[in-house]
Amino acid sequence: MGIFDVLTLVCGLALFLYGMDVMGDALKKSAGRKLKTILGNLTSNRFKALGLGLIVTAVIQSSSATTVMVVGFVNSGTMLLGQAVGVIMGANIGTAVTAWLTALNGIEGGADALAWTEWLKPDAWMPVLALIGICLIMFSKKSKHKDAGAILMGFAVLMVGMDLMSGAVSGLKGDPNFTKILTMFHNPLLGVLAGTVLTAIVQSSSASIGILQALSSTGAISFGMAIPIILGQNIGTCVTAMLSAAGAGKNGKRTALVHLYFNIIGVVFWLGMYYLVGWILNMTNVFDIFTLAENTTINMWGIAAVHTVFKFLAVGLLFPFSNALVKLAEKTIKGDDKKGDEYTDMLDERLLDTPSVALERSRSVAGQMAVVACQYIRNSIGLFRNYDGKSADAIREAESRVDVYEDVLGSYLVKLSSQHMDERDSHEVTKLLHIIGDLERISDHSVNLVDSAEEIKDKSLVFSEEAKAELDVLYAAVSEIVTITEEALTTSNLELAARIEPLEQVIDDLRDDIKIHHIQRLKKSECTVEHGFVLSDILTNLERVSDHCSNIGGCLIEMAKNDTLDLHDYLHRVHVGGLEYKELFGEYKAKYALPESDEQ
Repeated sequence: MGIFDVLTLVCGLALFLYGMDVMGDALKKSAGRKLKTILGNLTSNRFKALGLGLIVTAVIQSSSATTVMVVGFVNSGTMLLGQAVGVIMGANIGTAVTAWLTALNGIEGGADALAWTEWLKPDAWMPVLALIGICLIMFSKKSKHKDAGAILMGFAVLMVGMDLMSGAVSGLKGDPNFTKILTMFHNPLLGVLAGTVLTAIVQSSSASIGILQALSSTGAISFGMAIPIILGQNIGTCVTAMLSAAGAGKNGKRTALVHLYFNIIGVVFWLGMYYLVGWILNMTNVFDIFTLAENTTINMWGIAAVHTVFKFLAVGLLFPFSNALVKLAEKTIKGDDKKGDEYTDMLDERLLDTPSVALERSRSVAGQMAVVACQYIRNSIGLFRNYDGKSADAIREAESRVDVYEDVLGSYLVKLSSQHMDERDSHEVTKLLHIIGDLERISDHSVNLVDSAEEIKDKSLVFSEEAKAELDVLYAAVSEIVTITEEALTTSNLELAARIEPLEQVIDDLRDDIKIHHIQRLKKSECTVEHGFVLSDILTNLERVSDHCSNIGGCLIEMAKNDTLDLHDYLHRVHVGGLEYKELFGEYKAKYALPESDEQ
């Protein structure tokens, strides 16, 4: 094997790994929204969890990616460790799909160029896939089509890399030095170690299986050599999850250990059974299965078959003992995780590798942020009717929680924005970044309103009956606008979002009218300047709450229709040409009309 063969082998490996990475990323992007739906419906049923792991891994073509995702879910508290066991087992089966795809490179064509087997060889149809893929990437404007093109191109590059590796090592067939090296792997422990180390280096069992399949094209690898290596590759794939769990909490580390224990126990048991049965059969002279296995040459299809059969056997052995694996992991890592906020804990950075799932977690946190901010605005308004010190403290505590949500979620969204996402998800990240700032400001105003309520109580200020009646109308209008905003945001309801701006304009008018009426009462000495200062603070904070609600509503509507956000242009279009706006404005104007005074 000359220097150019070595360079070709390295080039083939690089193309193989790159093609797998491109295909996997494109599959995760295109299947992302389905993944989050499946994961959201996960139950404690072990069979459903097993099926989930199998399907997800078969779709994204990476058990390591699935396992890292599961570590993130368990670490963030959105999946139980018992559920994770089934998903991990399913992921181990799902990853076998890649081995069967790469085995296509081992199809032998017929003597006749028109033989049907000739058309099964990748050389026959791979150029067509590559052509379709590059056309979709270059000429299609839809992100779904571009993702499909990337999947096809990734698969084409992967198969080209496989072909280059096979060609580069073909000269080793019959090479005595190569054969001498391979004889080392007659020792099963060395075979397991070699498979483990190779997979740990390339960080993918699918890639290491592909390398072994390429080497099998030399005809120098037997079943006896390949089986320990294949089983070792299943242990090596645990390295990615173990590294991912390094910074995780105790449950995240336990999840990675479950993955490791599952593969180690499966390898030790079934490899031991393989040699035990061979020894028994040899001793009884029934059939020399061990010698036959050692001497029978394995090909790409045989490697894929051994890889798949082992995975099913491992799951069959350990699936009934899922709870025992959980207990073993819990005994290895004792104690409980420190409990934080259940929503901010959802933002596990391991999920950033699957942007659509990370985005779904971000939506949940933003939704909770909206619930807290809007609920405590309503509570702060209630303090003007019936002041309560405990409620005031709860509102201040809630404002601190919202501040934390904004800091954590904002940082998480910035990191998420740097990931490869489709256009729709990218717009969603932009929308959330705009919205969380308004939610944080709404919670700030709730504390300002608490301060005003405390000032009224401490100074024993009493507004006139007319002023109270007018403020009650404004309180009701603001309570409704925050309720509409909360529901529109958490349910992505654009019809509700369209109601926010007309109501916001009514609130602006109410503020102006109440100020005018206060001045009139001030002139008649019915109110004092001190009342005016407090009233002005209340009106300002309530009006600004409605402004932030307007920003959120406009953002929801504009980001659903356009690539960019221009709230000034949106408000201009709504106020000037919106028939629906005028009708809703009239409806709210009548609903929140100030009571008529004797002078009016």
